[in-house]
Amino acid sequence: MLREINFDGIVGPSHNYAGLSLGNLASTRNAGAVSQPRAAALQGIDKMRSNLALGLTQGIFVPGPRPDRAWLDALGTTIEQADPALAANAMSASAMWAANAATVSPAPDTADGRCHLTVANLKTMPHRSHEWPATLAQLELAFAGDAFAVHAPVPTAFGDEGAANHMRLAGAHGESGIEIFVYGVAGGAFPARQHIEASKAIARLHRLDPERTLFAEQSELAIAAGAFHNDVVAVANERVLFAHEQAFADKEPLLAACERLVLGFEYVEVAAADVPLADAIRSYLFNAQLVTPPDGEPTLIVPSEARETPSVWRWIERHLAGNGPIRRVEVVDVRQSMANGGGPACLRLRVVADAADVDPRFLVDEHKLDAIAGVIGATWPAEIANAELQQPALIADIERARAALLDTLDLAALA
Repeated sequence: MLREINFDGIVGPSHNYAGLSLGNLASTRNAGAVSQPRAAALQGIDKMRSNLALGLTQGIFVPGPRPDRAWLDALGTTIEQADPALAANAMSASAMWAANAATVSPAPDTADGRCHLTVANLKTMPHRSHEWPATLAQLELAFAGDAFAVHAPVPTAFGDEGAANHMRLAGAHGESGIEIFVYGVAGGAFPARQHIEASKAIARLHRLDPERTLFAEQSELAIAAGAFHNDVVAVANERVLFAHEQAFADKEPLLAACERLVLGFEYVEVAAADVPLADAIRSYLFNAQLVTPPDGEPTLIVPSEARETPSVWRWIERHLAGNGPIRRVEVVDVRQSMANGGGPACLRLRVVADAADVDPRFLVDEHKLDAIAGVIGATWPAEIANAELQQPALIADIERARAALLDTLDLAALA
């Protein structure tokens, strides 16, 4: 009964464009723009509906409390008194990118036969460093059964940014697979966010077989170009690894190991001559959901920006016409998320598990999505300008909106 479940982060009511993420080109480019939290959240709901229509199992994570008053209190201030830069960090809605919530190792890969999840510490960026307590509370609730082992973050001496720097290959989701941890060493002007020490610690905590655990260095060129996480330049699903030519510092040993360990392994590479790294990052071709629906047709779920980038769309059309491993492409509109630096893959955490073992409050169908969309439509702010982030009326609206969502989902324990 093991299947891949995509847990999407619901875009929070404080969604704004403060430009806090160094190395994330879209975040920097749109700093100071007026955001549309309601539209952003509804775009995310529509993406989940598309996943359900494909026959995929869909889950959710709810936004953390914003402003993060506990974090501000630990810093000796309040949202009203904090300087604007600190206030923006406390109001960030970046937990919507659930790919950074945790690293997940399914039960077939672990020595104790449990699915292990380690919440990411996200230490590199101040606006993300305070997400993990609220995320951990959700993980402990959603995955409370004996089938799971949920771990606190690795010590913050070493940066860990979760599943955005982790890939898994297997003949099928429910079979034993190999796990690939991608780390950074240098990134030019930008920080390398995933440290190899954190990745190795997680592999040990998850009780992975060292012979089936790989560590690959992300290329400095990719990081410097704006690929702040591996999932901006590579994505894996079952037997398929889909990556840009310039994703890894040394791809040959990685590919050789995949060939040796994964029966039927298929590598799909996009050449830089066909899609320059800048186009791949701008379009988020690789920050896509590569999934296998029940009909067995490997499907790539890309943002609308991929269709609007000529080199990317030409590559996609050629691949589909050539009957390559990716058999179908679905286009979704997540423009509000994209403008802040996160595409379809950023918005979801993949967990291979039996859905019966997951707290049902975190699983959705069309009816529950209708209820969530109703709350969003009634309570999420239509727009937020950065100058408004400390206004009492907006803060009150944001806190009421989250409370209404928790009430609708019977998740008051997360208040």
